[in-house]
Amino acid sequence: MLLARRNSDWLPDVFNDFFDTDFMPRVSATAPAINVIEKDNEYDVELAAPGMTKDDFKVSVDADNNLVVDLEKKTEKKEDNNDEKKEGKKNEGRYLRREFCYTQFHQSLILPDDVETDKISANVNNGVLKVVLPKKTAQEMKKNNKVIKIH
Repeated sequence: MLLARRNSDWLPDVFNDFFDTDFMPRVSATAPAINVIEKDNEYDVELAAPGMTKDDFKVSVDADNNLVVDLEKKTEKKEDNNDEKKEGKKNEGRYLRREFCYTQFHQSLILPDDVETDKISANVNNGVLKVVLPKKTAQEMKKNNKVIKIH
């Protein structure tokens, strides 16, 4: 039996070295960490997203009864040239590098049958989104059960 060996000779290391420099650093994308905690009367979903605010999140329940968490943040770092404009100086420079930041995250979680979707709540504190999923009581679970008569 022959072992397969990955051969990357077709793409010279010059290209890898060019794209992984201080001028053009390699981008690494990671997804926020999610914790799910079960308590007697609720489930807590915690999503760590440092630097994000409540306006960056959208939490919903879709038609398939999934909890959907969307995160989107756009920022742009740029220098303020207002001082030069106030003094009447003409800005003759041009940007050699401007840094844009775009973060997007989408996660769907299947909700257990015992979650009261009408009472789900969410808040953001110190970069952690916490979604509280209240559980239905035993009495409410019995109401949803349907007995099918056999003919």
